[in-house]
Amino acid sequence: MTKEVPAALLRLWGITEPSRLGRPAELDVGRVVGAAVELADRDGLSGVTLPKVAKALGFTSMSLYRYVGSKDELLVLMADAAIGSPPDLDGMPWREGLRTWAHAEREVHRRRPWLCRVPVSGPPAGPNHIAWMDAALVAMRGTGLDWGAKVGVMSLVGGYVRQSATLSRELAAGRERGLDQAGAERSYGRALAALVTADRFPEAAKLFASTVFEQGGGPDGDFAFGLEAILDGVAVAVRRAGAAGAQR
Repeated sequence: MTKEVPAALLRLWGITEPSRLGRPAELDVGRVVGAAVELADRDGLSGVTLPKVAKALGFTSMSLYRYVGSKDELLVLMADAAIGSPPDLDGMPWREGLRTWAHAEREVHRRRPWLCRVPVSGPPAGPNHIAWMDAALVAMRGTGLDWGAKVGVMSLVGGYVRQSATLSRELAAGRERGLDQAGAERSYGRALAALVTADRFPEAAKLFASTVFEQGGGPDGDFAFGLEAILDGVAVAVRRAGAAGAQR
């Protein structure tokens, strides 16, 4: 059966051919990926190159090609390894489950901000990503949503988490050194309040005259608000599915 599965996908699932020499190989995919993840955690994604991974392992760059087909494949392997295992959502109401799922994935991105820089080359395919998919499906098990709707919910919530993580990383990189997010929001609000006038921007002027930027809600508050808005929309779809099921 594995003959029908591409070699790169087999490697992603940890399925490898036994050594033809009859002895354990000095390297394996897991060690290569582990070294690459350590480099990314320390130096960011730009710090991961095949020569650097090889050097960390004490091997030549060419020797790595026995275990990963390319740098692009290495990134896919790294992303699946780095995301780890999902939370256990069994028994939770769907909304609590999806909320927990989203916050858990966001926490992974918080610990490993380089993850949101890994290009999305296709749908989830690795065992850890499939485990996250399965966890979300467990959360939605009793909703009455069809499979297409469930996939849509996962894409929507997962995409929101990734976008939020990307924005947080970029804002952090652009902030003045020594200034946290709350401080950056206060500085932004005070500076714009002096420039945004009611005659030109009537509603925006009211915004900057308010205390919203002084309060410094930060990315956590913004993330929670957006997530609940998304879940409100999912709730509408769940009610529709329930109503349709009752009419059958």
